[in-house]
Amino acid sequence: MPEPVLETARLILRPPRREDLDAWAEWVSDAEAMRFLGGVASRPLAWRFLVTMAGAWAIQGFANFSVIEKATGRWIGRLGPWQPEGWPGTEVGWGLCRAAWGKGYATEGATAAIDWAFDHLGWTEVIHCIAPENEPSKAVARRLGSRFRDHSRLPPPIDAEVEIWGQSREEWRGRAARLR
Repeated sequence: MPEPVLETARLILRPPRREDLDAWAEWVSDAEAMRFLGGVASRPLAWRFLVTMAGAWAIQGFANFSVIEKATGRWIGRLGPWQPEGWPGTEVGWGLCRAAWGKGYATEGATAAIDWAFDHLGWTEVIHCIAPENEPSKAVARRLGSRFRDHSRLPPPIDAEVEIWGQSREEWRGRAARLR
């Protein structure tokens, strides 16, 4: 089965590959980038995160995409659909390297991933699990048209309190129609 590849004006979204490890390991070693994503992790843990995503692709047929910046060919983060066992819903989440912050990449990539989740996975809603203090991610959620829905707790081993932001497929499609 061919792997899905999504393209936006500035990004390529594709399933993670072995070649992503060096950049992924550098990303998870950055304390500021990992502030709301579980904290700094070692290279061996970066490997486990990478193969967890690859395994989810193999078993579920979806997981976070690796985000590749078209202009440079650099791996700049991961984003997309995510729903491990015990998760509070069908999530599209994002996590980018600091060098990619402030460029609108999270919104651009998440827009493509949400369209894909609704069109190809048949999801009827999408959520974003956001740490209560993570104002930049809340701003991305707002730009996507999502709104605060509830408080929740992520399952172990994460075991963290989060805010649930989200919207239905109908809300998403209605918003997209209004923007055309």
